[in-house]
Amino acid sequence: MKHLVLIAALALTACSTATPPAAVLDPVSPLAGTPCDPPLAIPASIIASVRSRFEEGATPTAITEADRAAYTAMGATQRANDWANLCYFRAANSELAAGPAEPNRVVFMGDSITQSWLFGDPALFGSASVNRGISGQTTPQMLLRFRADVLGLKPRAVHIMAGVNDIAGNTGPTTVEDIENNIASMVELAKAHNVTVILATVLPAASFTWAPQLKPAPSIAKLNAWIQAYAAEQNLVVANYFPAMATPDGAMKPELTLDGVHPNKAGYAVMAPIARAAMKEALAR
Repeated sequence: MKHLVLIAALALTACSTATPPAAVLDPVSPLAGTPCDPPLAIPASIIASVRSRFEEGATPTAITEADRAAYTAMGATQRANDWANLCYFRAANSELAAGPAEPNRVVFMGDSITQSWLFGDPALFGSASVNRGISGQTTPQMLLRFRADVLGLKPRAVHIMAGVNDIAGNTGPTTVEDIENNIASMVELAKAHNVTVILATVLPAASFTWAPQLKPAPSIAKLNAWIQAYAAEQNLVVANYFPAMATPDGAMKPELTLDGVHPNKAGYAVMAPIARAAMKEALAR
């Protein structure tokens, strides 16, 4: 998903860390000076392209080559300065923490499939159902930001959907076992803080536009088998999206997807009742 620019550049914007040349350290100052620079400005044609993909009857707008190059450069800067993107939600998390407590809050942790859910089904989210998806992310990145972006919001439950970008190699070579270990670590952190876990199956995909040499379906099947078994062993709630979204060969049903990996509005409409049932079960525990 790291090269799917139109999904990567959602209305939420990333920010980077930078060390001022003469940063003065003291016990109450960030170790590297200013912890998060002002948000990077997403190029206008990219934002317009994202929105057009989810607006009813809209014709998808084109991304200019200049904006595409600018966004690529921004992404490189961000990854170099803040690999896990801890800055991304820092301001939003502070604002949420300052507001009224939500006794039944559910946080959605994930990648661009979770992030673009804000466009595919905006009614699902608010102060009680909080979206913390970041495009392109892998499970080690999510694990690093789990405390800040999930536990810090004091939720009753967390919805974890992760793994497809690991399979794509977005942050380097990995194994299915590595993905399982990172997911298990997130689950253990949640359980240690009395947060009920909803573990989502990975959505189907037969290929990746940004890594066409890969055939992900067998790895997705293996990871989903582990997710089902691990959830049963740990008494977790499962949000099993895969069967409703998949063709017999493990691809996503064409009528439900933008590009074979990311759901369109129809895809999110299929996912919505599964997500709501999982949240209801989790909050009843």
